[in-house]
Amino acid sequence: MTATHPARPYAAGRLPRVPFPVVDEVDRHCAQDAEPSTIHIEVHLPGRLDEDRLRAAFAASLARFPRALMREWPRGPLARRYEWELTDGPDRDPVTFLPPAPGALDRARAASLAVAPPLTLSPPLRVEVVEEPGREGCVLVFTVHHTALDGPACLRLAATAAEIYSGRSLTAPSAPARPAAAPPPRHSGPSALTRPARVAAGIPGTVAGNGQLLAELPVPRRERGVPYTVNDQLMVATALTVAEWNRRQGATERPLRITMPVDDRTRGPEMPIGNGTRLVEVGFDAAEVAADRDIGGLLRLTAERTRALKGQPRPQLGRSTSLLTTPLLPVAVRAAYTRGLRVLAGPWTSTTLLSNVGRIPYPLDFGDAGSSQALWISAPARMPRGLTFTTASTNGRLHLALRWSRTLLGDEDGEALLALFTRHLAATSSEAP
Repeated sequence: MTATHPARPYAAGRLPRVPFPVVDEVDRHCAQDAEPSTIHIEVHLPGRLDEDRLRAAFAASLARFPRALMREWPRGPLARRYEWELTDGPDRDPVTFLPPAPGALDRARAASLAVAPPLTLSPPLRVEVVEEPGREGCVLVFTVHHTALDGPACLRLAATAAEIYSGRSLTAPSAPARPAAAPPPRHSGPSALTRPARVAAGIPGTVAGNGQLLAELPVPRRERGVPYTVNDQLMVATALTVAEWNRRQGATERPLRITMPVDDRTRGPEMPIGNGTRLVEVGFDAAEVAADRDIGGLLRLTAERTRALKGQPRPQLGRSTSLLTTPLLPVAVRAAYTRGLRVLAGPWTSTTLLSNVGRIPYPLDFGDAGSSQALWISAPARMPRGLTFTTASTNGRLHLALRWSRTLLGDEDGEALLALFTRHLAATSSEAP
């Protein structure tokens, strides 16, 4: 949730309510039990955490960011909006210390993909502290309901809790640098009206939901002065991975469109909490991601496209989606036609999503428990995309979460896609042969 709609105070004794912004409403319309809209975040610490101190630190962090203390307001059948009710405090403690047991982390990861925090309880997130016998340190596993919050917002809450837990105030990081409005690239990619490629189906299993693989990779190197960024290298690796996967599966070659979230928010204590990214799409013609492509030329072309897209102002989900959420009809009616349009527009949905959070701007220092040694974030992978790549960088290492819909791909398919991505990302490095 962003500050698009300020909270409206009500009569004495009633809590303020906030209409759902566009992103929240669309996600709420398209909710489905088979593939919950959850964001998975895990933070690895070298030491152990004190239970009472951590609970108190998260309670204080939430108090500093009251927009995170929200629950969905019950609506009548003719209501024209979903609304968040901003609560005075948590409805339940979001922090849980799981009993130490073998396999506890795997079970917590699986639950993060399969069970979303209820929107009817404030806040719509949970934090599970996982320890395993014989394993040093602990892991914080966050499960975030994406209807309410995105990954960067949850990281801001975690960073504030770390500061409170450790008693060390840190310098607020600045907002991400964004280029000035750039001219359109010479080759702008496929037309937005062209039907993009879908990720070709593999051998899905019999269990619904999402699968996930987490990997730690070296950050690809770049020569000094090159016009492309690590994000562009990740974008090229994603495009080449999907293109090769589709060729292996015998799919018809089509242009690719890859959704890329852009986040312009400050990372300091005044960071707006909610869903604050805007989505843009980076296109690739089929010939640009062919097997005999020129990696250097593709990196430079991608850099032109991403720089132009980042510099252009745009509604979070585009202008057409903003029209869908105009409250002219009851929300139940809008939900029905939004779901219907989503099905009809499925073939024109972008091929996949790459969400690069970049270098984590907070040390996530929990005092005697230590600072974060590794951090993974994974975005939902609901159909019709069915596959997402999410990356973050900590301690000079790239942490990749590959997540897929089990109705599209199986576990062996995920392993194959990870191997492809690892190889193609290495090929973008300045040290590649």
